[in-house]
Amino acid sequence: MSQKKLSKRRSARRATGRIILVLGGASSGKSEAALKLAGSRGPRAFVATGQGLDDEMAARIARHQATRSRDWETVEEPLEVEAWFAKQGPRYRTILFDCVTLWLSNLVGTGLKESVVLARVGTLLQRMRTALTRVVIVSNELGFGLVPAEPSARAFRDLAGRVNQQIAVGADEVHLVVSGISLRLK
Repeated sequence: MSQKKLSKRRSARRATGRIILVLGGASSGKSEAALKLAGSRGPRAFVATGQGLDDEMAARIARHQATRSRDWETVEEPLEVEAWFAKQGPRYRTILFDCVTLWLSNLVGTGLKESVVLARVGTLLQRMRTALTRVVIVSNELGFGLVPAEPSARAFRDLAGRVNQQIAVGADEVHLVVSGISLRLK
């Protein structure tokens, strides 16, 4: 490939940002894999959607924070992630978004309909692209588990699957993490 074509490809890639999706089950090692994929170039932001609403979740959040180096700027954004990316995203070289499933749970908890949630996912992907940065997204793969007994839990699992598919289609790379081992799917 000529130098001119290579330079043009690099410029096009930078002009749209890069999106990497990391999927896995609970405690599969997906957050650790995402940190590795994010790399060490800064400035870096960690966009956290979890909320420490009970002692167990607060302890889980503290454990996750302890795994990151101090050069990560932590942003707690449980709902308005798309707006944050539009306004703040371009300030960073790398953004790690952890996690889609908790964000989705937060959105569903506000009573949003599925069509609105899916539209917001589309907007989020667009905002990630236009932030012109490397974005690593973490999400739970809920389809490997048992079929939930409750209709609302089944509906959430199905919605999470549709959201993951939508993000995977829009991502440049997709990785699946099982038992701490990452496999690149795309």
